[in-house]
Amino acid sequence: MRILFFGTPAFAVESLRALTRERFTIAGVVTQPDKPQGRSRSELVPPPVKVFAQAQGIPVLQPVRPVGDVFATSLRRLEADLGIVVAYGHILRPEILTIPPQGMINVHASLLPRYRGAAPVQHAILRGETETGITIMQMEAGLDSGPTIHRVTTAIEPGETAGQLTERLAELGGAALIEALSLVSGGLARPQPQDHARATYAPKVDREMARLVWERDAATLVRQVRAFDPSPGAWTTLNGGVLKVFSAREVPGTGEPGDVLAAGERLVVAAARGAIAVNEVQPAGKNRLPVEAWVRGRGVAAGQRLE
Repeated sequence: MRILFFGTPAFAVESLRALTRERFTIAGVVTQPDKPQGRSRSELVPPPVKVFAQAQGIPVLQPVRPVGDVFATSLRRLEADLGIVVAYGHILRPEILTIPPQGMINVHASLLPRYRGAAPVQHAILRGETETGITIMQMEAGLDSGPTIHRVTTAIEPGETAGQLTERLAELGGAALIEALSLVSGGLARPQPQDHARATYAPKVDREMARLVWERDAATLVRQVRAFDPSPGAWTTLNGGVLKVFSAREVPGTGEPGDVLAAGERLVVAAARGAIAVNEVQPAGKNRLPVEAWVRGRGVAAGQRLE
């Protein structure tokens, strides 16, 4: 079986690695263009999937957008039997989905139909879910709406961040993909339609979504910190400057929402109900560092206010 692989971030690399480990033939990889980085934006950084594919000698395509006759012709020349999509970052049009004779399947980081969309891990943590998983589904024109082939469930550990959970799901996704392909190749796959009435959505994370609103209760704020760790980082402001906070837990405390109740080994900030204790911060223009080091540098003191 010749496979056409679509993916971009490190999450997708684990699925591609699993395919190569099982000696599937990868006809080609489609990923996003290299991203400019640095102050001058002159350094181009390749996506993790591209780095892995090139190390394996796999052909790589990097269209700005996966549309058009030229792109479709390039895919047909690869003569793939099946397409696999893992966190590619673009919605594929029906004319692309039908190029591989066996269609395309997707590795999605939630238990569909819950959390369809671009950021299922972050939204599952935000909403206080205690379990999530991987769903392998047949792709169709809708957003993560196709029939499911295989599902694997895992608990969301107390205090687990989006970064930690994503790493676990990446490994789980690679294993689940191989299991699903075994079902497909053996004629044992029994795709099940999703219950669309139960669908929930996980839209792309934007900056405002990551802003801490201190008038919320402490438990909600802690979930927000976990959901946006490591990226983009839950944030607030201190004296007009942006401050990102990480590694938080709920603690007893009372005060006006946003008041700094303590600043030492931990930063304790009052919420609408209770307080949160923060162990790491990232002031604007600086690296992530322990609160204790920030306090020693006179970054904050009890009695100040976060907005």
